[in-house]
Amino acid sequence: MSLQPGQPAPQFTLVSTEKQPVSLSDFKGKKVILHFFPFAFTGTCTTQLCTMRDNFGYYDGMNAVILGISVDSPHTLLRFKQEYNYQFELLSDFNKEASPAYDAFYEVFHLGLKGVSKRAAFVIDEEQNIIYAEVLESAKDLPDFNAIAEAVK
Repeated sequence: MSLQPGQPAPQFTLVSTEKQPVSLSDFKGKKVILHFFPFAFTGTCTTQLCTMRDNFGYYDGMNAVILGISVDSPHTLLRFKQEYNYQFELLSDFNKEASPAYDAFYEVFHLGLKGVSKRAAFVIDEEQNIIYAEVLESAKDLPDFNAIAEAVK
């Protein structure tokens, strides 16, 4: 059963690249764009986050925050963030709590790796309800960035 627009967004608290707890509830009153991705430093994941980085200015003045989430460790995500100059926070779902809650989760992924975030995008409104939801079955596919931008507007 996948999450649909109109449903309350599942709450989470994850560890940031600054090794601080970050909760979805911290952003009540803002729109939140969540990007789940399988692994840092892989081709499609880098494209996904670099697209958000390069379009970051679009979201200026929209009272919106972007968060990237994967099961990588905070250390790996910090290196990824530094290498590509992401202006938004990356959060570690190392304990695999948020990804399953958003149905953005592979029980078994490529090479038999278990418990990996699917590529997915969600937009959450100021009241913490989902207004856009896209979970991709193929890790090679990218989310619909135009649809995300429209939902934030």
